[in-house]
Amino acid sequence: MTIDGGRLHLAVQKSGRLSHNTRELLRGAGFRIQEGKNDLAARVENFPLDLMLVRDDDIPTFVADGVCEFGVVGRNVLEEAAAEAGTAPVEVVAPLGFGQCSLRIAAPERTVYEGPQSLAGERIATSYPRLLQRFLDRHGVDATIVRMSGAVELAPRLQIAGFICDLVSTGATLEANGLRPVETLLESEAVLIRTTRPLSPDKAELGEQMLSRIEGVLATQESKYIMLNAPEEALEQIAAMLPGAEAPTILPLAGRPGHFAVHAVCKESVFWETLQKLKSAGASAILVVPIEKMMM
Repeated sequence: MTIDGGRLHLAVQKSGRLSHNTRELLRGAGFRIQEGKNDLAARVENFPLDLMLVRDDDIPTFVADGVCEFGVVGRNVLEEAAAEAGTAPVEVVAPLGFGQCSLRIAAPERTVYEGPQSLAGERIATSYPRLLQRFLDRHGVDATIVRMSGAVELAPRLQIAGFICDLVSTGATLEANGLRPVETLLESEAVLIRTTRPLSPDKAELGEQMLSRIEGVLATQESKYIMLNAPEEALEQIAAMLPGAEAPTILPLAGRPGHFAVHAVCKESVFWETLQKLKSAGASAILVVPIEKMMM
């Protein structure tokens, strides 16, 4: 794999949910990704950026060493790498809003659990030994950690361990294996990370351009543009109801003295209950539309 020194490099999970969601995020930011036959890299056609397709466990190392200037990785993987290194090897730029899951300790349904001390002397199977050890140390618990690289949920059934520590998304896998979560060690999601090694001025500028586009996409994920009409006496109350909005734009309505048009970017979801409250406060002709792009 040849690294082009004149382009940015973004380390991405080779396959899986994070890989798919990362590509969708980049496409939403206007990056045209070549879908070639190269299993190691994917080139962006309209921006000097290459996606380096690697194992998720290797992404923190690629970015920490400066082989890739940026990366997208689950916070769980990043925290495990940081626990091994003793320090965070990279800078977290932004949470990305996808890949949400929790690192949890789970027990068989019939196992009595009365807090971390119930783990004393037990065997716990996990793919995250360092995060689990950190939890045990914090609570002063001595337990045996059994390292597994996959199918951790089978450990109690196979009598390899009495407890497991694994990622949980919906909880369906735990339930299917007769397990229930008893402790949460970490709330995780995909994050954009950046190397702490110094970049050349050209690459630093390219990095800022890329981040600006990505932040624009992230800003629109929950944001909505809301427009409504309201009488002057209701403006203050209505402005306070707009979810997550900064100062709205208020314009006088032609031919309707004392009435105004209110436009605002709401940075939180706008629910039907919110619309009903706005209407009750005196708003009319309420229109809520999605935002495709927004440059911060």
